[in-house]
Amino acid sequence: MEICYLLAFPDPVGETRQPAEQFKGLKDAPYFQPIDIELTSLGEETLVIEGYVVAVTRQRYDGVVQMVECHYDLQDPFAPSVLQERTKIENALQSRYIPEAHRREGLFEEYTILLVNDARPTPDKWIEKNAPALARFIRSQREVLDKEEIADILVSRTRYSTQDLTLVDWEGAVIVTSNNDFQSDIVLLKIGNYQLLRYRMLDKSIEDLLDRISERFFQNRRRPRATRGLVRRIVQHKLELMLDFERIEQNLLLIGDWYTAKLYASIHNELYLKDWKESVKSKLDNLENIVSTIRENFVLSFENLMDRLQLIGWVLLLVGYLYLYALDAGWVGFP
Repeated sequence: MEICYLLAFPDPVGETRQPAEQFKGLKDAPYFQPIDIELTSLGEETLVIEGYVVAVTRQRYDGVVQMVECHYDLQDPFAPSVLQERTKIENALQSRYIPEAHRREGLFEEYTILLVNDARPTPDKWIEKNAPALARFIRSQREVLDKEEIADILVSRTRYSTQDLTLVDWEGAVIVTSNNDFQSDIVLLKIGNYQLLRYRMLDKSIEDLLDRISERFFQNRRRPRATRGLVRRIVQHKLELMLDFERIEQNLLLIGDWYTAKLYASIHNELYLKDWKESVKSKLDNLENIVSTIRENFVLSFENLMDRLQLIGWVLLLVGYLYLYALDAGWVGFP
């Protein structure tokens, strides 16, 4: 059987971008394409890792995330000894492609897909026959899982025909087909992992901004005064985060034909993208409230400053008036 191992990590390209491409290979030439995601090919290569030949294809999505798609064959992916070999291959691929900073922070996504051609007698019966082994494969575990957990792992299935089935879990997937047409489903799994990473990246950016605001305004004993430039930078960063959130939301409103849409809905549910969306939106709302408070305090501070300056001006005018009055009354003479 063949293994497809996906890696996704932040890889901003800056201003220089290659011409964008379209996603290809979705079933039945869908009338809706996953538009608004700019796809750029970065090249292909073949590696030998732990004695296995690994074919690697690299792409960049929207100029911010690099997606690495790796394929290699395994004789018996369910054998207990194979898990250690898989782990070595995956660690080697992570070390080769993912920058050390992202690996240290865990800011990347990995996803394993088992590609099965012509499961007999039917895909569903083949899955039921190999249910314990499949569940351990998807979760990368040696231990025997209980029946309820196995059923939960193998429950999300989308069928294209009687001989084609895709099973999706939040840690991995199984694609069963009779004609080696795996790529169309792999494309959707890559998009799902891309969106998940984008939400995680956005969540981290919001947390970093909140930490900087907390450090500047709430933790220091001598709190810095809010300046116009500082408030402008905070507001600008907040707007960038909000626009990024909206872009992720608009990436895939409608996608593909009935099967593609149904499979993507399954991927969306299994990767908890809705939960990530709600979490990020909640943090953006909190950020909006905090930034509004900072701006209001800045306005109040500015108004207080102007009031003080106005008071000082009136005092100076009063002193000048009294001095002129004293001169006019002859109380003060020139030497």
